[in-house]
Amino acid sequence: MEYRRLGNSGLKVSVLSLGAWTTWGLAIDDETAFNCMKTAFDLGCNFFDNAEVYGDGKAEETMGKCIQRLGKPRSQLVISTKIFWGGKTINDKGLSRKHIIEGLDASLKRLQLDYVDLLFCHRPDPETPMEETVRAMNFVINQGKVLYWGTSEWSADQILEAHHVAQRLLLIGPIMEQPQYNLLHRTRFEKEYERLYKEINLGTTIWSPLACGVLSGKYNLEGFNSSAAEDTRLGREGPHSWLKKQLLSGEGLNNLEEKDIHSIFKKIDGLRPIAESLGCTLAQLSLAWCIKNPHVSTVITGASKAEQIVENFKSLEFVPKMTQDVMDKIESVIANKPVQVKNYRG
Repeated sequence: MEYRRLGNSGLKVSVLSLGAWTTWGLAIDDETAFNCMKTAFDLGCNFFDNAEVYGDGKAEETMGKCIQRLGKPRSQLVISTKIFWGGKTINDKGLSRKHIIEGLDASLKRLQLDYVDLLFCHRPDPETPMEETVRAMNFVINQGKVLYWGTSEWSADQILEAHHVAQRLLLIGPIMEQPQYNLLHRTRFEKEYERLYKEINLGTTIWSPLACGVLSGKYNLEGFNSSAAEDTRLGREGPHSWLKKQLLSGEGLNNLEEKDIHSIFKKIDGLRPIAESLGCTLAQLSLAWCIKNPHVSTVITGASKAEQIVENFKSLEFVPKMTQDVMDKIESVIANKPVQVKNYRG
């Protein structure tokens, strides 16, 4: 397993990690979750991601049980959670000082931990002053309940604002962002954040590397639209259904030139021969492509059974095979590389 430094910190995380979104506490039972966590850990994974909103807290409860059962020294685990949606009452959501403190305490109780290594602001909160959020994050760090803090799906301007507020107040700013990034969703990660990698050495813990299953290779256009997909996590109503509705409605993913499902699956079909030439699955090709990007600190994978983790982690074997020639072939198929901002000064 390869380990990468997380942004401007001394912390190192496994380049492949495991997240609890959509499955833990919902689609899988505690035994299956433990088998997934143990399998990932045995394969070298040290980073496990969660959020207060996943399963309305059940995912954190499940992970807490797994951590206790795993019985490994705390120093060998990097555990994260995310704060924003903690409940339905008026102060149970957002990034106010009140919710950050109370939400974190509730998360730690569910996780059965004294602290989390990483705490993410799950979304930006326009109703809370940035200084309040930055100060609250530093407060929980000073309490020893958090080691590092970051953001998730924040704009580059919002991340820089938080960073500059922290600098002005001589406080700790965000060191990592958790954005969506995959072969079909690239603009924010590759274009908008480009300056952040240079200016603040931003770390990234990317989610949805398989576009919620679209890049798994399990679907074709007919199967995606058919009732056969209803037995899959993509076809079921729930956390993944938003993606299916986006695609089928013609909205597509926000950085694609074309906006229809036919174009997306045409690209997927074009990637299959490349994967076959390397001897890997489409899912492994997609994961290896993400890992190849040096600005990716870790790729968060999901799984509903341990066998999926084994298959996903095999993608590490194919990263050295992602030569420039292979990357160029992939680029010619997906044809969606973001155009960087032009420097008119040359």
